[in-house]
Amino acid sequence: MSDQRETLTANTQKGPIGRFLALPADSTPKTIFVAVVLCLVASMVVSLAAVSLRPLQQQNALRNQQINILQVAGLYEPGQDVAKAFAVFEPGVLELETGRLTDKFDPATFDNRAAAKDPELSVALTDDPASIVRQARFVSVYILRDANGAVDKVILPIHGYGLWSTLYGYVAIEADGSTIYGLQFYQHAETPGLGGEVDNPRWRAQWSGKSIYNDAGDVAITISRMAPPRGQEHHIDAISGATLTGRGVENLVRFWMGDRGYAPFLANVRAGEI
Repeated sequence: MSDQRETLTANTQKGPIGRFLALPADSTPKTIFVAVVLCLVASMVVSLAAVSLRPLQQQNALRNQQINILQVAGLYEPGQDVAKAFAVFEPGVLELETGRLTDKFDPATFDNRAAAKDPELSVALTDDPASIVRQARFVSVYILRDANGAVDKVILPIHGYGLWSTLYGYVAIEADGSTIYGLQFYQHAETPGLGGEVDNPRWRAQWSGKSIYNDAGDVAITISRMAPPRGQEHHIDAISGATLTGRGVENLVRFWMGDRGYAPFLANVRAGEI
């Protein structure tokens, strides 16, 4: 009995830390303590890695963006200096409503996706065929000029919903403001082998030379299995087994090439005012 009193008295005199250290290694308090410490250490390591790697991640993201723009413009060559090759483009920020470039923003830092989420820089869509919910009023565009300073091509970002995901890509338009030079997507989560075939070079090649607008000036691009008897200059063969993805691509292209998208800008390109 006296031994128990002495043990109790000794533990009381040790204080909270001493009593904790005296516990068995497999006790519940020590197990919880070790788990909490490990979680804290792991989170600190992950946070430190994220912060230290962020500049490299941003650099890689910029390089991938530049590669995609070079590819859709037909200027990419493996092994080339991407930054040097990309320097031929004239980046700008476009005000969609007016179809004019604006100096309100720095093209080097303007973020299209952030702008689409900013209530001051975007509008909520009610009639939303591309299923993008909000549309930025300003977007980044890239202009390629010839040796005389005239527009050779314009590279325009596009996005919209397919079957499973939002597809993000670029479309390159010729100097006539109506002929597609190339189209490709750089991010999506469509089904591999089906909707994912939007990445297939053979399918992408169909877009080259297609005319966006008909004689009345309306967007006429269509994606379907059967080629129409007339208007084949606007027709893209559908991907087998990917009807909904194809419909999504058609909707997003028609939306962005329309009056609420790049039509005012492309009209200015055709008029030689860019």
